[in-house]
Amino acid sequence: MVSADIARSLQELEDPSAPHHDKAAAYKRLLDKIVSSTTSPDLTSDLGAFINSILGDNLGIVAARPLLGTAVESIKTLPDLDSRIKAGTTALSSLESRIVSFEEQDAQLREMLADAYTQREEYIEAAKVLQGIQLESSQRRVPDDHKVGTWIRICRLYLEEDDTTSAESYLNRAKNLRHKVNNPELVLGFQLSEARILDARRKFPEASQAYHSFSFSPVLDEEERTRALSSAITCAVLSPAGPSRSRALAKLYKDERAPQVPEFGILEKMFLDRLLSPEEVSRFSESLSPHQLAQTSDGSTVLAKAVIEHNLLSVSKLYDNVGVDELANLLGLDADKAESYAARMLEQGRIAGSIDEIDRVIFFEGVEARGERFSADQRRSTAARELRMWDARVQGVAEELERVASMIQLHHPVCRESCA
Repeated sequence: MVSADIARSLQELEDPSAPHHDKAAAYKRLLDKIVSSTTSPDLTSDLGAFINSILGDNLGIVAARPLLGTAVESIKTLPDLDSRIKAGTTALSSLESRIVSFEEQDAQLREMLADAYTQREEYIEAAKVLQGIQLESSQRRVPDDHKVGTWIRICRLYLEEDDTTSAESYLNRAKNLRHKVNNPELVLGFQLSEARILDARRKFPEASQAYHSFSFSPVLDEEERTRALSSAITCAVLSPAGPSRSRALAKLYKDERAPQVPEFGILEKMFLDRLLSPEEVSRFSESLSPHQLAQTSDGSTVLAKAVIEHNLLSVSKLYDNVGVDELANLLGLDADKAESYAARMLEQGRIAGSIDEIDRVIFFEGVEARGERFSADQRRSTAARELRMWDARVQGVAEELERVASMIQLHHPVCRESCA
């Protein structure tokens, strides 16, 4: 409720018979009086009534704009967070019908409210408030840096609540103007948001590359660079096994900073194609985000799938062939599921080999270690070459046997005669 003293003063200022030449100065004095009473229980109501009054018809737009700007600054200085939000929300409601005339002040008010909501960790509310800022306007010129900064801020607020769909829509807006922005902090904010969205959408190879590039920025402090490197390693570990991930792991393993992060142990084992134990995987999973532990279409988690594929790839480099049942024991799966994983990776060209379904044996060709990815034609060509080599070896044995028989007949003619 508006205090009686303030209500009386506003009524006097709104009186049509009051002198107009001193009205703006009188409003300014009244605002100073309102904000000086920081302990008043009617403070937010008094500020709301003041803003409603200056937005009325008793003051011109030119006089009202600076007063409204001063009122917004006064709301920012309120010590109580709830009071700031309440006063700011009331002011926004009052501005709603006249926003075209007060776009600058509306933007200031929304940014102040977004700061308050962020302090209360109400990120969605903060994002919604910022969405109302008129960035494409004919009434004022908004610099490209400010547009991009606002969109990136909205994007990051949505990411705090794991709303990647909304976050990506604002990142795409910023992407259209990125080439016009030279502010290093905005560029970094864009790169980090892009990496987090790729991570959340489980595009782990691309996310790993984005985080790794981000970790080299000289603008960041050492702690933030180390955190970005950890995220790059985590995403590389979660990537599908194959040549692409092998290259990413090699790049990260050769980074001289890698031994300093907790994820180095699992990175080293994966890079060296060693089998991962359940205990190591369990320790690593404790550091993962919820979306990195989500279930995939086959019922397994992202991490479990990545580990199974890695261990299968390691087996293909350790052995020339392995029985399906033995592979299942190594992977900790049932035989059908182990064979299904192997068949899928063979089909996608991430490992080279074949499956003998009659003898239930998987043969590995061992070429994947060189980073080759096999197409269907290449796999058929490889199989044909192996068959030709087999035929050549059989022919060689037969020819050698015939040569030995001829030599025996030549040196032991008795044998030839008795045999005849």
